[in-house]
Parts: sequence; structure tokens; C-alpha cells
Amino acid sequence: VERERAHAYAEKAMREAAQHTGYVDPDEAYESAVHAAVDRAYDDRDLRGAWDELVAFVTPHGWSNALGQKLVQITMPGVPDVYQGTELWEDSLVDPDNRRPVDFAQHRTLLAGLDGPPPVDASGRAKLWVTRHALQARRDRPELFTGYATVPASGQHTNHLVAFDRGGAVTLATRLSVGLAGHGWGGATVELPRASVDVLTGRVFAGTVEVADVLDRYPVALLLQA
Repeated sequence: VERERAHAYAEKAMREAAQHTGYVDPDEAYESAVHAAVDRAYDDRDLRGAWDELVAFVTPHGWSNALGQKLVQITMPGVPDVYQGTELWEDSLVDPDNRRPVDFAQHRTLLAGLDGPPPVDASGRAKLWVTRHALQARRDRPELFTGYATVPASGQHTNHLVAFDRGGAVTLATRLSVGLAGHGWGGATVELPRASVDVLTGRVFAGTVEVADVLDRYPVALLLQA
């Protein structure tokens, strides 16, 4: 998050909290002290180094969470909704930060270049890939999204899995990935009710399958009735 965005967030947060300052009667001395603290967070090398180390550790797990949340959101019962610009990774703070102009030209360029499953990296193309295929599935095969049932899972670490069947479309999503990274899936399996194609990777799965095999490319899968 750029320094200017952090300052805007801090100003909104302290004024809306209305504990020491506010919009009607702002306390300039208090606000200056808060803004100085924000600057120190960016200028202190040791503190910045610690933050950078934390961000490097958390980022891949954030990507996993983002893909899981997006796929569940689009495929669960209800009407899918995608907030403008969130087809890619999104690090916006509260308004007005989340109202910044969307670079739709960049989105169109990335979308046009998706000719195969992209890696999960900083570009955000993986989230765009998941979003596109999930929305296409709901548009093109609505008959597969008419019900809801949990998908049976077995094994030691199934608490890291979200799995449900919409009536022909099965969603699998990883949860709590930090803990999962410490021990892996440990042979956890899911029982697929029918032969299905993972629209994100093009692979076919049927019967009892190991979660690690289905989610070896992405932390999510959308399996449509073949």
C-alpha cells in the first residue's frame, strides 16, 4: 500500500472513530501525530524490513484465500456479484481507497492473453482465470447449479477443505492454508458423485479422489458433470 493511501486511510479511521478528532472539529495536533507515526512505519528501515518479511510470508496464503473466496462466492447459492476491479488481486482499504479508478484496459489485455491456466503469481491472472470460468459455468450450464449438498470428505486434514455440490457442479476450496502448509493433505479424499471435469485445468476426476491430486495446480477446483 502506497504511503499516500495509508495516510488517507488513517485520516478517515481516526475521524470516524471520533475519539480524539473528527470531521466537524478536527484536532490538528493529534492528526499530525498520527500521520507522523504512519511516516515512521515507512521510513524506519528495521520496521519496514520486518513488514516486508511478514508480507512475503503471508502473500501466497492471501492468494489462496482470495481464490477460494471468489470461487465459493460465485458458485454458492445466490446471484454472483463481482465488485469492479476485483477480478484481480485486490488490496484496497476502505473508501475512498476502494473507489479508485479501475484499469479496465489492463483487465482486457490480461483476459485476452489467457490461453491456458496461468500460474498463481503477483499478476493476478489466476484469479481472473477462476472468475471467468466460474461465471461462464453458471451462464452456460445453469442446470448444474439448482441444488446444494455437502461433498463427503475423509482423512486427517479435511478441516482445510470446503466442498459442496450444486447439483452437477462441485466446488472445492482450500481454507486455513498456513496450517495446511505445515502438514499437507495427509491423504485426505473426497467422494465425487459423478465423473467431472475441472474447468480450471481440464482434467477429469471420478469416484474417490485424493484432494492433493485435484488441488495440485490451484488451491481450488470447479468440477462440472462430464
